[in-house]
Amino acid sequence: MKARLKSLLQKLGIYYPLQTAYRGGRSFIAKQYYRVGYGRYKGRGYTCNYCGATYGRFVPEYPGSAIAGAINDNHVIAGFGENVYCPQCLSKNRERLVKAVIGKYVVLGEAARVLHFSPEKHLHRWLRGQTAVTSVDIAPRFYTSIDKQIRYADATQLSFGANSFELVIANHILEHIPDDAKAMREIHRVLAGGGVAILQVPYSTTLATTIEDPGIDDPRRQAALYGQRDHVRIYSFADYVRRLETAGFKVRVLSPEDLAVFRGHAIQEKESVFLCYKG
Repeated sequence: MKARLKSLLQKLGIYYPLQTAYRGGRSFIAKQYYRVGYGRYKGRGYTCNYCGATYGRFVPEYPGSAIAGAINDNHVIAGFGENVYCPQCLSKNRERLVKAVIGKYVVLGEAARVLHFSPEKHLHRWLRGQTAVTSVDIAPRFYTSIDKQIRYADATQLSFGANSFELVIANHILEHIPDDAKAMREIHRVLAGGGVAILQVPYSTTLATTIEDPGIDDPRRQAALYGQRDHVRIYSFADYVRRLETAGFKVRVLSPEDLAVFRGHAIQEKESVFLCYKG
């Protein structure tokens, strides 16, 4: 029934506008709710590096029952837990982490060119204030409320020339793509020499190897096996680094200890960051 309704709304040309309006409405209501509900925590503790608000506690997010088994049993670092959303602006922990990492580890000149996959609202707006940003997604109409100029792009067949971008951000993208090796090679191709790609994914430090089924097309099983209805794998930490290196990257891993300096921004404290340079 849901699939038929979605197909009908798409044919009528109103599916994406309705999705945008729905998400915008939910976001507005959530902001009002959390600003009131978390008011007693305001004034000390964690500081959002987007809006500058400080709270002793940020909004948590935990995996629902359909995905909790995959996340918890495999000890997946996937962005869930305490202190995920800023109560003031609803920035997410992974957005705050990427901004902090760029500020310390990436030189963004005014002439830098940035490629941002599936742009997160707060991160994209901040980047756009620094330099030229091209945002892309395989379903771009989902993101027009963030960037009206967003372009269609298939990560495995990018239309950009070689060495086109000094910074590429793909935050929780590769776990969706059946042929992730091809996507990694394409990102390596369009990355300029001396540039860096920040390629974050959910990963497990306990899995001996990546578990995956690139051909799967069963949202319920994908949720149960991989922790989200449209994921096709859970990476093992070591195998993810190996895949990036096989694609040609020189990988620098920032450990949770390296990133401890950013904990005041309410980041996920066990997460590592993968800085991928053109090899």
